[in-house]
Amino acid sequence: MSEEALVKYCSPTLAGIKTGSLFSCSYHSQAELSAFLRTWNIALRGKGIRIIPLRIKEGKALIYVYRPSQLRSRLQENDSRDLLEERGYCSVSCSRCLTHLIRRLSRSEDFPHEIGLFLGYPCEDVRGFIDNKAACAKCVGCWKVYGDEEKAKKQFERFKKCTRIYQQQWADGKPLTRLTVAR
Repeated sequence: MSEEALVKYCSPTLAGIKTGSLFSCSYHSQAELSAFLRTWNIALRGKGIRIIPLRIKEGKALIYVYRPSQLRSRLQENDSRDLLEERGYCSVSCSRCLTHLIRRLSRSEDFPHEIGLFLGYPCEDVRGFIDNKAACAKCVGCWKVYGDEEKAKKQFERFKKCTRIYQQQWADGKPLTRLTVAR
């Protein structure tokens, strides 16, 4: 677990242009993991960022970095609400949806496909991935695209550029707390 991982895997979320990001990391002890999460939640709370473990298993943690305000808006969209309801979610409350997602992740080695909504992927692409069983995508980048290919490609480039800039600025000594945009 490191600040470097947050920059490498979460820059678009830290910049406020993506709802959420995921990364997997190793940890040596529960205390170490808790300290990492506590430190960064305190440091980034004022910027509108939350960091939680979605799954903890055998020395590995799946970390979700997200913007609750963006997630709340996302989950309240009609298409997202419908998809989540079909997948067994009973509420559009962020905390209840996250609790349900965590339960689904703990029961399976696979990702529940609706996780794309929590990452900010277009609902039509998440639904397309589910309906097509991950086949027949128009293109692949940060996610598999089934809807607006050109819009997705622009977004992929935007995310790559953001990550490149953040990694360079962080390498040049700019602290993560200053890189993170308040929203």
